Amino acid sequence: MKFKLLILNLVLCLSSYAQEANVTLSGSIFGAETNMLFISQMYDNNQVKDFDSIVMDKDGKFSKNIVLPREDYYLLRLGKFTVHLVCRNHADIKIYGDGKKLNTFCNILNSDESAAMNSFAKVVEGFQLKNDSAVKAIKENPEQRKVVNEYMQKEYFSFQNDLKIFLGSNQNSAAIVMGLSAINYEQDPKSYESVINQLNKSFPQSLTVQKYVQNYQKIKAEKEQNKPLGIGKEAPDFTEFMVDRKNSITLSDLRGKVVLIDFWASWCGPCRRENPNVVRTYNKYKDKGFTIMSVSLDKDLEKWKKAIKDDQLIWPNHVSDLGGWQSKVSRLYQVGSVPFTVLIDREGKVIKTNLRGTALDTTLEKIFN
Repeated sequence: MKFKLLILNLVLCLSSYAQEANVTLSGSIFGAETNMLFISQMYDNNQVKDFDSIVMDKDGKFSKNIVLPREDYYLLRLGKFTVHLVCRNHADIKIYGDGKKLNTFCNILNSDESAAMNSFAKVVEGFQLKNDSAVKAIKENPEQRKVVNEYMQKEYFSFQNDLKIFLGSNQNSAAIVMGLSAINYEQDPKSYESVINQLNKSFPQSLTVQKYVQNYQKIKAEKEQNKPLGIGKEAPDFTEFMVDRKNSITLSDLRGKVVLIDFWASWCGPCRRENPNVVRTYNKYKDKGFTIMSVSLDKDLEKWKKAIKDDQLIWPNHVSDLGGWQSKVSRLYQVGSVPFTVLIDREGKVIKTNLRGTALDTTLEKIFN
């Protein structure tokens, strides 16, 4: 896997209304092969845009007040080395380091966010070097694939632990953008969303953060639309037998009402514990146009009937084919666990899935009030 450190997926022209960032950069970098420092940003096409430069004296000391287009993430470039900086307005950042090993030996003062970013950048670079070496080793010696893969699996788990510690230690900090590219959105969407939300809270004026948020929202919306039960999609219609085993009901018969399709079972402990909340919700909104379609994954008719009575599930719409996990409706809705709910609007379109308790009540309150 490849990690790109702080890719700024931005357009080159910055918003005209953006607030400028007045930043002071000073410090000392000894032993450098050049006396020129550049304040830059790198974009997703590997283009570098320099905003200003600093000339160090013969001892490597420097100090300069710089006006940047806006508060954002920037790079301090020295030859082949880069230092990641979080540049907020009126920041006074001091940088001390070894010009021959700046990526390894660099001390940043007055900007904990920048210091944390560079610290984790070393971790990412270290893992990337190991990963690149592993790919090369397998290419040169295919027979070593198993051994190398086992080694890299351990290294990957170690890296993921480092990532977890970094994110946990820098909550609500602009620094955690450095961990974003190391999170697989497909495998861990919750962590990815958590980082996006924290960045949007901690550094909303950053154009980089704004672009990350926009891209995430776009991806999330596209994935939601591609789901069988995506928001705005029409819920699959079905007809199923009711408790008396003689009469049946069709979901579309309930058009005109807001319907909670509630998948549950008498043997499901979490379902039974949730039922009092479902009953309270039904009683609160039933006169406003809300009802429930309970779909049971039971196999035993008597146990199903007893649970309905014991839990006082007083709405009339109870259905099941007594097929358990193989029931037609649960397979139609791709139910993987219970309790599972689908809230649909008066036209039969999905509002949201898996709403329970307070979340369900809050959503219905917005609809009916």
